[in-house]
Amino acid sequence: MENPIIAIVGRPNVGKSTFFNRVLKQRKAIVDAIEGITRDRIYGEMEWAGHYLTFIDTGGYIPEDLDIFNSAVRQQAQAAVAEADLILLMVDGREDSTASDKTLAQFVRESGKKVILVVNKCDSLESDQQINGYYELAIDPIKPVSALTGRLSGDLLDMILEILNLKDVKPTVAVKKGMQLAIVGMPNVGKSSLTNALLQKEQTIVTPIAGTTRDSVDSLLKYYGKTITLVDTAGLRKRSKINESIEFYSTIRTQRAIEHCDVSLVLIDAEKGFSTQDKSIMDYVIKKGKGLVIIVNKWDLVDKETHTMKDFTDEIAYQFRSLAHYPILYISALTKQRVSKVLGIAQSVYETRQNKVATAKLNQFLKKVIAQQSPPATRGKVINMKYMTQVHTGPHLFVIFSNYPKLIPMSYRRFIENQLRENFDLFGVPVRVSFRRK
Repeated sequence: MENPIIAIVGRPNVGKSTFFNRVLKQRKAIVDAIEGITRDRIYGEMEWAGHYLTFIDTGGYIPEDLDIFNSAVRQQAQAAVAEADLILLMVDGREDSTASDKTLAQFVRESGKKVILVVNKCDSLESDQQINGYYELAIDPIKPVSALTGRLSGDLLDMILEILNLKDVKPTVAVKKGMQLAIVGMPNVGKSSLTNALLQKEQTIVTPIAGTTRDSVDSLLKYYGKTITLVDTAGLRKRSKINESIEFYSTIRTQRAIEHCDVSLVLIDAEKGFSTQDKSIMDYVIKKGKGLVIIVNKWDLVDKETHTMKDFTDEIAYQFRSLAHYPILYISALTKQRVSKVLGIAQSVYETRQNKVATAKLNQFLKKVIAQQSPPATRGKVINMKYMTQVHTGPHLFVIFSNYPKLIPMSYRRFIENQLRENFDLFGVPVRVSFRRK
C-alpha cells in the first residue's frame, strides 16, 4: 500500500514550509521571511501513530499573476492538489481572509478532494478565536495550529488519519526507496530539465534564469521494478559568489543531498566546458565516498567534428586524473538525446557500490601485485604486506596489514589502487586503501 499524500497549499508566507518542516522533524524546506522562497513541489515522508504519510510542500499560490515564477509555482500547486488524497489549505490566522484565500478555497472545493482548513499562527488559547473569521471560506473542518511552536499539530495529524479513514486500519510499512540518486552541478546546467526528462513529467520548474531551483526536490520513479529516489538540487557556485542567505541555505541543502545519496549525477554545461567549479563539485562527491556519473548536458548545442567527444573526455581526464575511473555520458535533456541511458549507468554504479570482494580473492590479488612490484624499502626497512580484506562498501574501503604501514610511499599506494581497479569491477565508485600495522 502506497503512503497517503497530503498537499499543503496556501498563499505566500502563511507558514506552509514551517509546518512541513515541523511534521517531518527536519529542516527540509528553506524558510525565510521573504515571500516566494518555495517554488517546486517538495516531498517528505513522516510516521504518525504507525502510519506513514507523504506531505507535499508547495509554493505560495498567487492567482492570475503572469510573472514567470508565480505562474510556474501555481502550476506546481495545482499538480500537488491533483495527486493528493487530502489537502491542507493553510491561511494566516493573524490576518483576515484575502481575495487570494477565497480564490484558492474555491479551487480546492472544485477539486473534489478531502480538505482541512488550517488556520496557522494561533500561538495561544485566546488566538484560537481567529478561526471564526474563516468560516466564510465554506470549508469544514477548520483547525487552528501554530507551525512555529508545534501547538495542536498532533491534533491535526490525528484529524488527518481520521478523515483518511486510517484510525482503524493496520499500520503501514515504510516504502523502500532504493537508490538515492542526486542530480548536482553548477547553476543553469539543466538539472531540473534532466529530472523532468527522466520522470517524463514537469516535476520541477525550469526557466532560463539561474537559481530557479532552491530546495532539494525528491521524486520517486520505477526502473525495471526497482524504486529510485531522484533528488533535484540547487546549483552549486563558488563560496565567494554566494551573496544572499537563501542561496547559502540552498547550497547547504545540496551538500546534504550529496551526503545522503548513493550516486551523484554531476552535470557539466557542454557549451562552457569543464570548469574549476565542476572539478570541485566532483571532488566533493568523491571525498564523500559516493558513486559518480559525469553527465555532459546540452551536447546538441556543440559544433561537432570527428573527435569532439573524445577530446572533451581527454580534457576532463587531463584536468582531474581520477575521473578516468568514472563513466561519462553526453546527453541533451532538451532533445532527450541519450537520456534513456542515464538510469542504466547510475544503477550499474549503484550495484558496484554495494558489491564486496571476497577476502580470498583479495589475498590472491595481493600476492600477484607484490610479485609484480614489491613495495620499495624505506629508511633501510623491508616492507612486508601480509594480509588484505575489504571492511566497508559504499565507499569501498580495503585494508592491507603491513609491518611498516607508515613507510609505504604515496606512489605505491596509488599503484595498489590502480591495480585494484584493473582487477575488480570498481568503475564509477571511489576506492580507499588503508595500510595498518599487523
